[in-house]
Amino acid sequence: SGVCERNPYISTCQSFFPFFLQVKPQFEKRANMNCRVFTAIEYRTQVVAGTMYYIKVQVSDAEYVHLKVFESLPHENQGPSLVNFQTGKTRDDPLTYF
Repeated sequence: SGVCERNPYISTCQSFFPFFLQVKPQFEKRANMNCRVFTAIEYRTQVVAGTMYYIKVQVSDAEYVHLKVFESLPHENQGPSLVNFQTGKTRDDPLTYF
């Protein structure tokens, strides 16, 4: 797990998650939202048969969401999949597995 903006080796979460922007339309459709802002702030990972990412995302000046995104193993050749999300979060809400 990590906080993207504090990692000196990674300029932003977006560069860390090559698939990050592919998840935005999935979230917008399922949450029925149109996000002007879509900035990853913090992340956690869980290794399964691939990688489960838990990502705190800023979607407006004061609103945050938590995303659960599955990235399959490379040989499966599948894109990232939004598994679940939680809305109504704040910047200070802890990012937990859900």
